[in-house]
Amino acid sequence: MSKIESAMDLKVFEKAYSLSLQVHKLSHKFPPVELYELGKQLRRSSKSICVNIAEGYGKRKGSVSEFKRYLQIAIGSTDETLVWVRYSFDLGYIGQDTYQDWTNGYQEVAKMLHGLHKSWK
Repeated sequence: MSKIESAMDLKVFEKAYSLSLQVHKLSHKFPPVELYELGKQLRRSSKSICVNIAEGYGKRKGSVSEFKRYLQIAIGSTDETLVWVRYSFDLGYIGQDTYQDWTNGYQEVAKMLHGLHKSWK
């Protein structure tokens, strides 16, 4: 196991960041009416997961409970992102394969976040 020197070394961060890049790129292809509505919300929530992991990790030395609080916020953003993904699919902006990939990916991120939250001491 490699040493964790920053939030970016966490596997959950890597997974969430990779998904967020996919979301960002594809959501810019949504219809113009959705670029600043659904697309913006989807991009914002997916990035929020990564940002909260990073911010919490940065505060972990001062307070483990503060890190865990940020992980809980990231979990909430994961759930929010799943709702936006569903809207994107139901409105026909993403296909079945993308919907499944993103849904499975964000469900995995949520499990990883729950596990990290539970195990961090």
